[in-house]
Amino acid sequence: MRKYLPLFFLLFIPCFLFGQEINWEKVRRFSSDSIGAKMMNQSVYPYWIEGTGYFHYRLKTDSGVSYWLVNRKTGKKTLFVNNVEFSRQYNKITGDSLDAANLKLYGIDFLKNDLNQFYWKKGGRTFLYNIHQHKLREVAEKDARTYGTKLSTFYDSVTKDSLYTMLGGNFNLFIRNNYTEAIEQLTFDGTAEASYTRRSSKEPVENNSMGFWVKGSHRYILLSVDDENVKNMALIHSLGKKRPTHEIYKMPMPGDKEVKQYRLWWYNADTDVGKLLAIDKYPDQEVKLSYFRSDSILYFTRKSRASDQIELCKLDLANGAVREVISEKCLPHINLSLFNYRVINNGENIIWWSERTGKGNYYLYDSHGNLLNRITQGDLVAGRIVEIDSLSQSFIFEAYGGVSGVNPSYRYYYKVDFSGRSQRLLTSGNGTHELMISADKHYAIDNCSRMDRAPECSIVSLVEDKKPILFERMNDQCLRNIGWKPPVVLKVKAADQQTDLWGVMYLPSDIDTTKKYPIISNVYPGPQSDQIPLSFTPGDNENQALAEMGFVVINVGPRGSSPLRGHDFYCFGHHNLRDYPLADDKYVIEELAKKYSFIDLKRVGIYGHSGGGFQTVMALLTYPDFYKVGVASSGNYDNNIYIRWWGETFQGLNEEVDSVSGEVTFSCKIPTAMELAGNLKGKLLLITGEVDKNVHPSTTIRMANALIENNKRFEMFVVPGAGHGLMSPYYYNLIRYYFAENLLSLSRRDIDIVNHN
Repeated sequence: MRKYLPLFFLLFIPCFLFGQEINWEKVRRFSSDSIGAKMMNQSVYPYWIEGTGYFHYRLKTDSGVSYWLVNRKTGKKTLFVNNVEFSRQYNKITGDSLDAANLKLYGIDFLKNDLNQFYWKKGGRTFLYNIHQHKLREVAEKDARTYGTKLSTFYDSVTKDSLYTMLGGNFNLFIRNNYTEAIEQLTFDGTAEASYTRRSSKEPVENNSMGFWVKGSHRYILLSVDDENVKNMALIHSLGKKRPTHEIYKMPMPGDKEVKQYRLWWYNADTDVGKLLAIDKYPDQEVKLSYFRSDSILYFTRKSRASDQIELCKLDLANGAVREVISEKCLPHINLSLFNYRVINNGENIIWWSERTGKGNYYLYDSHGNLLNRITQGDLVAGRIVEIDSLSQSFIFEAYGGVSGVNPSYRYYYKVDFSGRSQRLLTSGNGTHELMISADKHYAIDNCSRMDRAPECSIVSLVEDKKPILFERMNDQCLRNIGWKPPVVLKVKAADQQTDLWGVMYLPSDIDTTKKYPIISNVYPGPQSDQIPLSFTPGDNENQALAEMGFVVINVGPRGSSPLRGHDFYCFGHHNLRDYPLADDKYVIEELAKKYSFIDLKRVGIYGHSGGGFQTVMALLTYPDFYKVGVASSGNYDNNIYIRWWGETFQGLNEEVDSVSGEVTFSCKIPTAMELAGNLKGKLLLITGEVDKNVHPSTTIRMANALIENNKRFEMFVVPGAGHGLMSPYYYNLIRYYFAENLLSLSRRDIDIVNHN
């Protein structure tokens, strides 16, 4: 007998099947594009006025554009353009029209230290504006200084005395004596994959060599790369105009025998002697030239294939002799994101970065490789050198973790003497900082912000030890007017219950804390970057828009994710490249659910791109009863066919030496996500770009094949013509709808996925 459902139950079915209705207008309102258009200024970018103690900047708010002139010593600011008068007079002079509220004045020039007026050009005409009288008039071109690009003179092809010209053709080098006009071929072994030239010109031409003449000499240096034996990868472009086309490119993989080889070629035009220099120390080493140039020496580094050793070497340009100056060994690998060095004092000293204390710091050496002293001080990780002042023997550098009580990934700036005896914190405030230095190096503008605080802009003195002067606070009221609320900055424990992790939590702007919400973890494991937003970025990765659908969305960096937190944290995932971030993500979600009762642990989602796509799949396969839904895009599910240096550095490289021949061989075996494909229980959507050269689409196809072999149901989407960067309205809505269908029980397939109708 057929049973009929009661009417009230039939009426209930749409709510049960389709769940809550999503307010797509609200989702659009909180998208990155919409929020970005509202929050027009996220920092101040100063224009320093040469020869004065002032700078000016442009500020755009809901009420329009304003132009401010600031005394950098006092912080006093003055509005220096009357928008209404400027646009009215311009319209009268030209017959054209300018929008007074949104006045766009690019290329303002204050000339001859005169702060009473400025020049401005538009449409080939030059105008002069008197600030105090608010008067605009057109002037002749000759009355205003024309700012043009000053062309620098380079001697890449021609010696400074113009006697010799280096030519390149048919992948080889030729020398021309400009006095006799005689041309001589210098190299004979160049090929398309091991070339001495930039272009494949058959005839010898100027500016075609990849090298350079040493300053003021007749010595020539060229670093060439030989990847002739590196194996190929291939991509199919289906969107060809008539028929699909293919693309072939070189890509070594972890453990490959055939990798790039580096050759340093030296030539003396006076003696007509050229040779490849003896620079080899490590098998399959990587070589990079220093930016420092002199007429007598050149520095370069050579790094081992395992990235655990690096040397700074000095080349005597007179005779081509090579000598090792500084040697650094760091196990299991060097911090490739932060390692750097600078040659200073005309080559007599070297500033060298090292993790020998467990935290990255700078050290001072002489040109013979003798350690003179440690430069940077304190329990911090020294980052990029921003500015070096040889006169005062000091430099400004970025640093992380040196200020207690704040996120150790926030960037701060310090100034320190080469001696290390005087180190001063330049920036203050609980947030991450961005420093913009004046042309005379006496002052800087500091923009300080974090995810839950709009930028504050201060003037910093670089020569006097005095408190920064706050002169501008960015107003986020325009965002609050549309209902936006700042995300929650998180500080949580890792799975070891000891290590602090930091991240962000996005909540629906109209959250009802008495209800339960699914939680979605947006992941990226690093190790070269954790991609946790630090500065004020309200629309980060569309996570706020995703939260507005009725989700709690988090983004927390696991152990091993960031190169900014010291050696032990950064190297946590070594030799465990597949699994290291998984336990932390699960533990964080569980701990947050204990603290926030509105988080529903029965509905847990996860998504990510690239390394985040890989982590997403691994999370579903490792904890199949915990994670219910995942969206994984462009994931490196098989790191054995991903970028060689990445897999070998962060997983580890095995090196074996044949006892008879002495030949060195390398191997690298990285566990894959495919090995656990049989564990899948939840809903999974795989996405890949059709022509991704970073993470080849074959990794996604292999993942799909493993799932098929294990009789698992999943979904897969290939974006035609797309590379590694998939970000588009269609892509973001694929993610949104997949979570809506599988975590909110909303299921509508017959719609416009972008416009939701």
